[in-house]
Amino acid sequence: MEERHKGRGAQINPANPFEKNYYTGEEGPIEIQKETQFIDVKPKTVINKVNSPDVPFPFSINPYQGCEHGCIYCYARNTHPYWGYSAGLDFEQKILVKKEAAVLLEKQLRSKKWKAAPISLSGNTDCYQPIERKLGITRSLLEVFLKYKHPVGIITKNSLILRDVDLLKELAALRLVKVAVSITTLDESLRRRLEPRTATAKQRLKVIEDLAAIGIPVTAMMAPIIPGLNSYEIFNLVKETCAVGASSIAYTVVRLNGDVEELFVDWLERNYPDRQQKVLGLIADCHGGKVSDHRFKTRMRGEGNIADMIHQQFKLAKNRFLKREPAYDYDLSLHAATKDPQLRLF
Repeated sequence: MEERHKGRGAQINPANPFEKNYYTGEEGPIEIQKETQFIDVKPKTVINKVNSPDVPFPFSINPYQGCEHGCIYCYARNTHPYWGYSAGLDFEQKILVKKEAAVLLEKQLRSKKWKAAPISLSGNTDCYQPIERKLGITRSLLEVFLKYKHPVGIITKNSLILRDVDLLKELAALRLVKVAVSITTLDESLRRRLEPRTATAKQRLKVIEDLAAIGIPVTAMMAPIIPGLNSYEIFNLVKETCAVGASSIAYTVVRLNGDVEELFVDWLERNYPDRQQKVLGLIADCHGGKVSDHRFKTRMRGEGNIADMIHQQFKLAKNRFLKREPAYDYDLSLHAATKDPQLRLF
């Protein structure tokens, strides 16, 4: 089936479950925009508490809601209906931006009640998606983290992060930054369909190499592994990312919660119709017979024979290619001194 919306991961706009009325035409939802719309929002705070045993950081900041990268599997799509939009094309074309994020962050970090704890940029959507090149919200946040000597983590699949290497280098010298680079496939044909507006695999490998060269610990985040699509690449992904300097590796198994299931099924039908049932069957095998999974401690890794095979492949590849490096811990002691004017004199 020919794509109707080139450069987009989703090709449809599923109905928003919070809307009473939803109008469609013969070819699907009507009046779908072609250009990306950027919408200013005015949150009262930007630091979010993360309440999940599956996530290794206690707080996150998302300078953008919605993501133009268009990754068809993205779990964050399910948050867009809460803003009144669809998880489909709307997620990629209606981007909410928090231009005052740095001001709000500084206010929270200056609070006497705040105690230093790692904050992750991109707990939901990518902080280095394309509009960041123009708006620079993520860079302004990094400037605040450096000013207040506060630990920060970054998750991205965009090479734009290298623009901020000057700030990252200073943060690294103080042991205040870690980076996770998401790399899902080395196959450019698959990458262009799966993640249409992201950096190429070659660019992401360069990001890992350049960051590792200046002493920043980089995790190669292979997420998600989709059995029947990119699961055969596990060995090569680990080999290539470790070769350019990744200090650790991690992975998740795809899960199709909420509207992501409808979007992914439609995407498979358009791009890999011959594999559609096989891929969906393999995904379901990883999640107790369903393609969705909400269970803590199980949803990210899956269970069953297929999930175990994926785990064993990663274990073998990690033992062969990953070099043992000293543990890297954030320095949580520096932040307190930035809030006390007397301590600044020393």
